[in-house]
Amino acid sequence: MTTLAAAERLEVQVLVDNVTDTLSTVPGFVTREQQVLRGSGMRRVSGAAMCCANHGLSLVITADAADGARTMLFDAGPVDYAVARNGARLGVDFAAIEAVVLSHGHRDHAGGLLQALDLIHAANGGRSVPCHLHPGMFAERGMSQADGGVFAMDFIPTPETLAAHGAAPVVSTGPQTLLDMFYLSGEIPRRTAYERGLPGQVRRGADGRWVPDPLLMDERFVAARVRGRGIVVFSACSHAGIINVLHAAREAFPGERLHAVMGGFHLSGENEAIIPETVRGFQGFGPALILPAHCTGWRAVQALVAAYGEGVIAPSAVGKRFTFSA
Repeated sequence: MTTLAAAERLEVQVLVDNVTDTLSTVPGFVTREQQVLRGSGMRRVSGAAMCCANHGLSLVITADAADGARTMLFDAGPVDYAVARNGARLGVDFAAIEAVVLSHGHRDHAGGLLQALDLIHAANGGRSVPCHLHPGMFAERGMSQADGGVFAMDFIPTPETLAAHGAAPVVSTGPQTLLDMFYLSGEIPRRTAYERGLPGQVRRGADGRWVPDPLLMDERFVAARVRGRGIVVFSACSHAGIINVLHAAREAFPGERLHAVMGGFHLSGENEAIIPETVRGFQGFGPALILPAHCTGWRAVQALVAAYGEGVIAPSAVGKRFTFSA
């Protein structure tokens, strides 16, 4: 059993996501971007006042408990300007961020990390903030191409570089409790036959050659407990497979309800082939809410809505705020 304080209220501010959606109606626990912007000081609607969407994900997660609020940053999107622009418009309190987690070593989650750390460091009076990393995310990676070549990916900033921007790097592989309110998983066991990671990914081996690396064992998820509701799971890209993520979450919190799961489920591209099995896989966990984001893909969102209905499925978008209350 994972020891974790229960939040009276859990607020998730979407700082970066693939899409913007200011018009669609939303359930009561979701606040639309324009409402958030108005609450942060927007007085006239304009393009310059709105958030920008980018291919990536960043969530500012705040857990309110009896002794105060604790805030963490889960990933930082693909690029510095998205963090700076959206953060300023959404009124993100960067000084309140006490921990940072990079879910895995891909640029669409790490490209804005140095900017985020700079903003945190400047806002909090120069204090270092723990930045949780897996040692496997620093290898050079790429994607195999049809012609036999490799399209290399951008590097993840080293712990030394992160430290120069105000981070206190914590490089580990095991599970941890962060700020008493958040659970950071260890490496996610692979159980399902159909969730095979990221086909075609390779990494640079010690001998300089490219070797297969589809499983992304550096990927981890974050979870929080909401009193009276259960566990809320955050999975940034689900290269491990979102059903494998939920199996790992159930093992970490045996006997507790998995109330909600939010994040990228990576059911686009080649992984569109496993949409039917993945949609069925959610049945074994019975979450009250499934909140697809980032790399889930429109076909998977459509299939999830068809299977579980709009009362369960509430897609993410940049600027939206999700609130779970006891």
